[in-house]
Amino acid sequence: MVAGSRLQATRERSAWQHLDSAQLVVMGAAAALVVAAMTWLAANGGVDDLEPAIIFGVLIALGELFRMNMPGGREVAPISRAGALAYGMLLSVGGDPVAHSPFQVVAVTACGMVAGTLPHVAVNRSPRIDAMARRLVAAAVVAILFRPLADVLFTGEPLTRHQWWTALGLMTAISMAAALADMTVAALIRSEAVRARFGIAFLDEFRASALLCAASSATGMLIAVATSVMGLAALLLFTAPILTTQFAFRRYAAVRTTYLQTVRALSRVTEVGGYVETGHSLRVSRLSVAMGRELGMAEAELLELEYAALMHDIGQLSLPDPIPGGATVLAAPEDQCRIADLGAAVIEQTGVLDMVARIVRAQCDPYRDASGKPGPPLASRIIKAANAYDDLMGDSRDRDRGAAVLDRLRADSAYQYDPAVVEALARVLDRRVLR
Repeated sequence: MVAGSRLQATRERSAWQHLDSAQLVVMGAAAALVVAAMTWLAANGGVDDLEPAIIFGVLIALGELFRMNMPGGREVAPISRAGALAYGMLLSVGGDPVAHSPFQVVAVTACGMVAGTLPHVAVNRSPRIDAMARRLVAAAVVAILFRPLADVLFTGEPLTRHQWWTALGLMTAISMAAALADMTVAALIRSEAVRARFGIAFLDEFRASALLCAASSATGMLIAVATSVMGLAALLLFTAPILTTQFAFRRYAAVRTTYLQTVRALSRVTEVGGYVETGHSLRVSRLSVAMGRELGMAEAELLELEYAALMHDIGQLSLPDPIPGGATVLAAPEDQCRIADLGAAVIEQTGVLDMVARIVRAQCDPYRDASGKPGPPLASRIIKAANAYDDLMGDSRDRDRGAAVLDRLRADSAYQYDPAVVEALARVLDRRVLR
């Protein structure tokens, strides 16, 4: 019993140790907001306008229940986000004004999120606490900025046309501010987790999340405005479009996941056939992606790099006899080019991976051509160095051997290997040793 308790404690400490500082900050901020909200409600006699609070809480819970994972490991809940934003910007329900505080918005959002998460927990699908915390903080930002201003600016009953235009402008500005703040926090977490530059991580988050954030923000604004005229029936009417959008994004994410799984399975053909060592393609892929991040590549470029690295040796299937150990770095230059050309030809047959095929074809080219100008694209130079390192190292963890291989690559950096790529490889390997 004592041993079991110690093991459980060790696991819990290990889980917390894997949280980055940015994750801890946003989770701490969310926890502080919840405590402050519950304390405020207890001190002020409970919830105002109970019916809208319950209905919006149910909407937020349904959004959390139907949350999804997007490419890049991003957890999103657009319906939950839209419901929380709408409740934070709500002015009236069917003509009857509402006067709930920002703290009530936080409390209703938190309760709805917990209720929507419980079914996931019941089937052992652990929630992303940091993603939930970000959604709660975004809703809190909207409520804290909007509700005090609404109490001052929109006191007329009913609101005039000028007041409605002012309200829409204010809703738009605050929603955009909340979305940018959320993307900034997400970029901070991601840059720390994968050791990417913040600027690159922010652009990746913007490209991945901007459209969905815009859709959920627009839906939240529509619900807030329409509820003033139509009552709570507006929730059902204006949630349907974003639900359709969410299903479309879910299918897109599923297609990308299946695509990557197919590429990974295809990359193992050379291993099953005995042309390369077991795990070679996956090791080269992981090294290449880490080097790409080190060199500031964007997420879309990293995905192409990963595909190319996984399939970089597929041309070896055309060889009548396997290269000993599958080490193409030891093959003659003309054989290396033949393998790369045949592999690229196979990839081109997919009809959708033309850039990946170009990367694979150029992996055998030297860093500089005869005139001294840089030749292949960066992704090809990365795969060339990562493949050479793994060909000479395999799955060995010997530090002296690794240092010798790096010295060999540096010696060829004047012509064959890009010096910046080799140094990026060295930094990636140094971090692995320090872990």
